[in-house]
Amino acid sequence: MSQHHDRYAYRPIIDRPDYDWPDGRRLAIYLGVNYEVFDFGGGLGAELAPSQTQPDVMNYAWRDYGNRVGAWRLFDLFDRLQLRTTALLNSAVLDRCPGLAEACRDRGDEIAAHGGSNAQAQGKLSRHAERMLIADVTARLTALGTAPTGWLGPWISESEHTPDLLAAEGYRYVLDWAHDDQPTQLATSDGPLLSIPYSQEINDIPSIIQRHQEADTFAAMIRAAVEQLLSECDRRPLVLGIALHPYIMGQAHRVPPLAKVLTELRAADDPRIWWTTAGDIAAHVAATGVAV
Repeated sequence: MSQHHDRYAYRPIIDRPDYDWPDGRRLAIYLGVNYEVFDFGGGLGAELAPSQTQPDVMNYAWRDYGNRVGAWRLFDLFDRLQLRTTALLNSAVLDRCPGLAEACRDRGDEIAAHGGSNAQAQGKLSRHAERMLIADVTARLTALGTAPTGWLGPWISESEHTPDLLAAEGYRYVLDWAHDDQPTQLATSDGPLLSIPYSQEINDIPSIIQRHQEADTFAAMIRAAVEQLLSECDRRPLVLGIALHPYIMGQAHRVPPLAKVLTELRAADDPRIWWTTAGDIAAHVAATGVAV
């Protein structure tokens, strides 16, 4: 018999309760923006080109560009479009990039936890070490003003205990499980934990780095996904998370296509769309008790 995670049961999307997002809206869209730091001379990290030696100056510097330049370019875009985002923060950003996390907070973004750094994947840690990591990240991000309620694991890395540890630490939702277009309940030893959809398709790392697509294609994917989900949302409420990394989509040549599609969607002012954050989605679901 094959092994099962026992976190959620199978239930097709056509066989679930119907409900609305606030003000009768039907498609919730949020931007999950990843603010990440990496180790110089080792550790994990996406590669623009294969590493030849360590220290890998080329790939390290390419990733560092996102925090030094790309993030601020995206802030300009989000400000112009009056878009509040979900800021997915490595806690090490507070040390390595002073002012960046604070800028996210000050512009009103939701502060969500994204582990300690993206140089490490937490899934290999012992239960005790992972619990300590989660507690440390939570405490450090709480110092920005509000305790984070959501978690995205670096590299979507989980141990078999991660949902239990997150629930025990007081988290309301996790973004690691890209298995649905609706929020679902994950079973944990400390009560339910919401899984909020976070796309591994409408996500610039797999699109641009893994598939070698470019920004025009990525923008077209966003446009097509919204079109399709709007065609379904009269039958069921849906969520689209758009995952961005400043060292990828914050590059000068990639911002214009992203800006164009987001501007078009905002200008259309479709009454079915709720522009929101992952945390507000989770709070709405918790308040109404509608997740399966």
